[in-house]
Amino acid sequence: MQASTVQAGEVDRVGAAIEGAVAAAVVGQKEAVRGALICLAVGGHALLEGAPGLGKTTLARSLAAAVRLRSRRIQFTPDLMPADITGTSVLRASPREGEAAFRFEPGPLFANVVLADEINRAAPRTQSALLEAMQEGTVTVAETTHALPDPFVVLATQNPIEMRGTYPLPEAELDRFLLNLRFSYPDLDELTRLAGRPEDEAPQAVQPVAGADEVRRLRAAVRSLPAAEHVVGYAARLVMALHPDRPEASERVREFVELGPSPRGARALALAGRAVALLAGRHALAVEDVREIALPALRHRLILDLDADRAGVSADDLIREAIERVPKEPR
Repeated sequence: MQASTVQAGEVDRVGAAIEGAVAAAVVGQKEAVRGALICLAVGGHALLEGAPGLGKTTLARSLAAAVRLRSRRIQFTPDLMPADITGTSVLRASPREGEAAFRFEPGPLFANVVLADEINRAAPRTQSALLEAMQEGTVTVAETTHALPDPFVVLATQNPIEMRGTYPLPEAELDRFLLNLRFSYPDLDELTRLAGRPEDEAPQAVQPVAGADEVRRLRAAVRSLPAAEHVVGYAARLVMALHPDRPEASERVREFVELGPSPRGARALALAGRAVALLAGRHALAVEDVREIALPALRHRLILDLDADRAGVSADDLIREAIERVPKEPR
């Protein structure tokens, strides 16, 4: 019990310090800042969505700076090739004259925090090169598997408004993102703060407040947090209620949902919910933690049909309805 208390205290301190450092550079967007911190604490990846200029890139860069981790930015374009991000084998001369050998040159994926900017502008074969990296933490080139640094987090951005010259992310890739974080337009006070910055003034410099070892301890504390069976069961029942072929599904889910969340959705609820609990100073996963993280954990895993778009029904609408309908305790 003593060790658990120490861990929780360290999580409170480290988590609050990281969140405060990032929030100092990003105006508003509190939910996105907290979501990015949760991904770091769990060891998951985040898909950042929002119109241009709302702070997606600033958030990713600020998070990397706050935790003293190596970061790389990859600008995704239609001509980007898989080897451009994973790396490739290059023929290099050896110290002994007359000899040469192939040596692996790591690509920009070999960093702790990878900013995949405008990920939906890359061709599908380049997007698919991320699947192994995001799921396994490895990259395979020329039949040789290379481990990526630990910790490893991908923060991918995409603009949901401008669709020309983009490639929709396939469901298998979307499912690898722990959270889908939406950026909202700033309110009046936040917009006034942004407008008051001189044109040549960069966002406030982020001071490093933690390192890789502290991030690893943070992850260990999150993953060891206790979770009662009925709470994990609630996460599973919430996911089941979003499948149109299940008896628990509502009429609107049956009408508008083409494909419900995968089992990774239930795991995302339980893992990210643990981070929510610890960052709030609680020592066990609760149903309220699962409910709080349900929207960013499930919205990108819910595939809607064309009728939903015509009727103005969003994934968030259906998830909120499921949260209200699914009882906290099994009947």
